[in-house]
Amino acid sequence: MNYNGSKIRPMRWLLAAWSCVLLIVCIPLPAFSAVTQIEEYPGQMLYQSRQKLQDQNGNSWQAIGFKRIHPEGSSTVSLRVVGFPGAVEFDRTQPLIMTTSMGETLTAKDISSEISKDTPTPANVAEYDIKSVLPQLQAEIPLHLTLPMVTGSAIELQIPFTAIQEWQTISAH
Repeated sequence: MNYNGSKIRPMRWLLAAWSCVLLIVCIPLPAFSAVTQIEEYPGQMLYQSRQKLQDQNGNSWQAIGFKRIHPEGSSTVSLRVVGFPGAVEFDRTQPLIMTTSMGETLTAKDISSEISKDTPTPANVAEYDIKSVLPQLQAEIPLHLTLPMVTGSAIELQIPFTAIQEWQTISAH
């Protein structure tokens, strides 16, 4: 029997290349971030973590977890969520809903009005107080955010475990 390996090898290479392309295109990559520390002014520190996420429709979002420590020692721990300008408008009368894969539902109060005292918060930006919610989250249990919109429909975001870990690290500072 005459074996012709030269015809099989190009097929293997083609199959391997096609498999790599499918893996890159079809499997979403997790969000990557790092905790940063900024002294906003003497005595006031800001710790933050930024993630780029995608919703159920493939639209990009930015989630910024941060802790601000004020000069007198008080602190806030917040999650700011930013969508594409003109494409989304948050319903600020509703809380952020956080649901774990175990079915536990937690809520975070909207504090968007506290972002700036001088200018109104853009419609595509919302901020939530997550200080009391973070200790209840376990990074190894997937988290799902439901963002309330004025249209009545909600935006769904899957939060990677790395983001939860970073938010908890920030909160611990």
